[in-house]
Amino acid sequence: MFKNRLVISSAAFAVLASGIAVAPAGVSASTGGTTRQISAAGVTSFSPTASATGELIQQPELGPGLADGTSTPAFSRRNGVNRARSIDLSAPDVSTVPVTAGQGVSSSGPLSVLSTFDGLNHRQQRLANNRNQFSLEPPDQGLCVGNGVEMEIINDVMRVYAPNGAPLKGVEDLNTFFGFPAAFVRPNGPFGPFVTDPSCYYDKDLNRWFADVLTLDTYPTDDPANNHFAGDFTGTNHLDVAVSQTGDPTGAWTIYHLPVQDDGTQGTPNHHCTGIPPYGERSTPTNPNACLGDYPHLGADANGIFVTTNEYSLFGNDFHGAQVYAFSKAALAAWAAVVNVTQIDTNGLDNGNSGFTLWPSVAPSDLNSSASGGTEFFMSSNAADEAHGNGVAVGPRTSNQLLVWFLTNTSSLNGTASLNLSHNTLTVGRYVVPPRSEQKVGNTPLSDCLNQKSCATNFLLGAPDPFAPEHEYAVDSNDTRMQQVVYADGKLWGALDTAVNASANTRAGVEWFVVNPSARRGPALVNQGYLAVSQNNVDYPAIAVTPQGKGVMAFTLVGRDFYPSAAFASIDAGGVGAVQVAAQGLGPADGFSGTAIFNAPNPARPRWGDYGAAVVDGSNVWIASEYIGQTCTLSQYLATGASCGGTRTTLANWDTRLSEVQP
Repeated sequence: MFKNRLVISSAAFAVLASGIAVAPAGVSASTGGTTRQISAAGVTSFSPTASATGELIQQPELGPGLADGTSTPAFSRRNGVNRARSIDLSAPDVSTVPVTAGQGVSSSGPLSVLSTFDGLNHRQQRLANNRNQFSLEPPDQGLCVGNGVEMEIINDVMRVYAPNGAPLKGVEDLNTFFGFPAAFVRPNGPFGPFVTDPSCYYDKDLNRWFADVLTLDTYPTDDPANNHFAGDFTGTNHLDVAVSQTGDPTGAWTIYHLPVQDDGTQGTPNHHCTGIPPYGERSTPTNPNACLGDYPHLGADANGIFVTTNEYSLFGNDFHGAQVYAFSKAALAAWAAVVNVTQIDTNGLDNGNSGFTLWPSVAPSDLNSSASGGTEFFMSSNAADEAHGNGVAVGPRTSNQLLVWFLTNTSSLNGTASLNLSHNTLTVGRYVVPPRSEQKVGNTPLSDCLNQKSCATNFLLGAPDPFAPEHEYAVDSNDTRMQQVVYADGKLWGALDTAVNASANTRAGVEWFVVNPSARRGPALVNQGYLAVSQNNVDYPAIAVTPQGKGVMAFTLVGRDFYPSAAFASIDAGGVGAVQVAAQGLGPADGFSGTAIFNAPNPARPRWGDYGAAVVDGSNVWIASEYIGQTCTLSQYLATGASCGGTRTTLANWDTRLSEVQP
């Protein structure tokens, strides 16, 4: 039995292939952005601190978080920004849901799985850095591959593997890697910065690795004289970009910190994000009008490294617009002492509305576009609330438009930046916010324990669960934001989550797109379609395509017939192939974010990965998805101190799976 019990508190957690005609010219206004300088912040190395062993649950288990899907105070005792406003918890309007045939799952599909192994899991994440971590959901999947190794980076740890899955070093926590104090020094603090949303990229031409995260600063200890308290967000937040000094990701890296609070401090522009609403919060941030650079993702062309964010108010409840940050790739790779960064704000660029989740592209084998002095491509969708007005009002949550963005003259990043961002709008098949994804029924020892008064009292909470009975839950299926984008074979490839009607039932499915961005009269849709599995769900697609136009789309497969499983399908310009499983899920997701007690007073939002990952390596594709690679009963959970034989923690049981596939 644990001596340390969780104290119940309000918390939020980190948290048919057919051609469609192009819409009449929907061309945006364009902008060149503004440039500022940042300095190198030092050198780090991949030197993991020993992970802890044994079992431990220790308050605070759930760290600082942003309010996802609500506007009620988060752990930080603030009105947290609603970063998931467009996830509709009600059933979608079936009259607007696209209808497509649901396919089965192939036991021996056309693609060959050359290697598959478990990546990082929740237990490794929680016990890294000698336990000075929080329990986190979801992992958010980052993956980059090169020089015969694979680097996985998730919330909030990273690791490097040989192709057979053998770890080359231990598990490194991201706070340490990016040069910050531990997330929380146990048992009594202080708090460190809150790191989230990692991604990475390997550049073949330069033989360098790049990684990025969003970091929110916190007050490390209580400061009641100034009305600040440990773990509260200060308001400052920054993108942290690391570039390796050699082709070996386990060696030294140079770090850069880019402030993104955009309130006029630390060299940022002032985007006038809203301040603190009168909710009676107990502490006051240093800069109450701070914005938040949420959901960063990496892209690259021959000249630049590009990071995009969704900019919300951190202490208010509005959305400002997607931001594009452009760095000279050569300057980063040379570990320059000072680097120029050009920031472009998409506020109002889409006929008065703002861009939302502009996912930047990457190109296999660095086969980038040289058009217009070098062009970086992005794609985005616009069904979300955020893509309409300032995102405060409910948006349509359905759309038939795909936005293709062009950042031109990227070669100017090697001197005085003179960039231009514009976009065209294409008409595509309709997409709709998907429902949650049901899971196959199985063992859920965390929920089972909460449902027994004695177990909840003696093992978890110190009291019965007032929200019992807890239930096996349906997992979050994302909203309709664009997922990973790749530029290959002269085309752009991408996909997003959508509701689909397949087999007379509404489920979560995928809509995929293939676009020719360089058609004579503007970007043209080459092909698009839907992927659905009968009576089941497919979530969080990630696409990688070889220079020859052969690709793989990874996703999580989950439903009445499947525990959350790592799955994939082939994709080329002609469409998608059979659904195959790389790793079968062994049990249902059973984590704290799907329970009422650990989310109160907010509704539970059962977090799943906010994105997956796929990357080309030579003629093959590596894919990574969240899945559940373990199961155990309540009696096994209790007998092993909630570790189930070292396969999970008390509060969560997610895993990740890495697989090499021959397309």
